[in-house]
Amino acid sequence: MNSMKKELSPQQGEELLGILKARFEKNINRHKGLEWAEVAAKLGANTEKLWSLNEMETTGGEPDVVDYDKQTGEYIFYDCSAESPKGRRSLCYDREALEARKEFKPENSAVDMAAAMEIELLMVEQYRELQKIGNFDLKTSSWVKTPADIRKLGGAIFCDRRYDTVFVYHNGAESYYAARGFRGSLKI
Repeated sequence: MNSMKKELSPQQGEELLGILKARFEKNINRHKGLEWAEVAAKLGANTEKLWSLNEMETTGGEPDVVDYDKQTGEYIFYDCSAESPKGRRSLCYDREALEARKEFKPENSAVDMAAAMEIELLMVEQYRELQKIGNFDLKTSSWVKTPADIRKLGGAIFCDRRYDTVFVYHNGAESYYAARGFRGSLKI
């Protein structure tokens, strides 16, 4: 990730917009009633958010519009890759968990990576909403935002989809697996 310069060149921005437009048009079922021209106008007025969308894209998240908040006037993007994003796997839950590991530490944590990308981890409810528009994480799993009372006790929450059912599980926050990453959201 590019942590110093959090903006895209005009060429990078145009390339990303092309990718997002193609995905938007290919997956219209994810955002019925929304128009690309309006999304593009919002992105054009919030170019600083393009950097975060690009981070979602380059780590394998395949971000797409999944909703529009009428109260705030914001479009909501989620990672819509079929499996948990490849560039965001093998991560423990947060910095505290990372520092608690004595050996075989992962390179990063889901919470730290999301913060660096300036996106939010999906909450369980958001994860369930995502699963209503497609089948995601059939072979992988994704960390989700964990309630403070669970985290205080050393745990963290993750989700996946198996047997046509969305499952919510717990694990020690310091655990990490090659098939577990995280999904993020971004409001624009």
